[in-house]
Amino acid sequence: MELASFALDFILHVDRYLETFVQSYGAWVYALLFAIIFVETGLVVMPFLPGDSLLFVVGAMCGAGLMSYPLAVGLLFVAAVLGDQTNFSIGRYFGPKVFQWEKSRFFNKSAFDSAHAFYEKYGGITVIAARFMPFLRTFAPFVAGVASMSRVKFTLFNVVGAALWVVGIVSVGFFFGNIPFVKLHLDKIIWAMIFIPGLLVLLGAWKARRKVREASEITRH
Repeated sequence: MELASFALDFILHVDRYLETFVQSYGAWVYALLFAIIFVETGLVVMPFLPGDSLLFVVGAMCGAGLMSYPLAVGLLFVAAVLGDQTNFSIGRYFGPKVFQWEKSRFFNKSAFDSAHAFYEKYGGITVIAARFMPFLRTFAPFVAGVASMSRVKFTLFNVVGAALWVVGIVSVGFFFGNIPFVKLHLDKIIWAMIFIPGLLVLLGAWKARRKVREASEITRH
């Protein structure tokens, strides 16, 4: 319970923790940030770590002169790319071993073929869009690996998505993070960055499911 409480407090007040760390340990903050972004994107069991909010706060601290913008962006971009690449590789390696392919009663060949076809056709936009979706950005590269998406194609969209995510959110924090109104309501902004993308995903999934249901009803009739 205490660990969960600390994790939630860290996510909602990452600005305070980060500023204290910078004041206490200086340049070591870059190593900490690299580790957080790498783990959040690279390990499917760590989806709760701060991503968007952390990048925003880093940008704000760069704007206040407490950190280097080019160094922060460069390191976090590398961490994001390596994280997704690791997650993808884990999915490719463990997917077949977990399901034992056709020998396993848990493996559905048609479902796998559908997932593979989906990621080959829409995997690029999925990988990029998932960068901006808490939780989804942790699972999307893993699922892409399990579905045997082409590594070359995944790597291309991984790099593009990481660049848009890191540069975009850090830059927004850099230019707007030190505005008094933003600083005063940062906790609410962080909540919005967590829940709004999630709600959009749920809405999209609900609409997609409704279309499938309507299409199946039309086919039956």
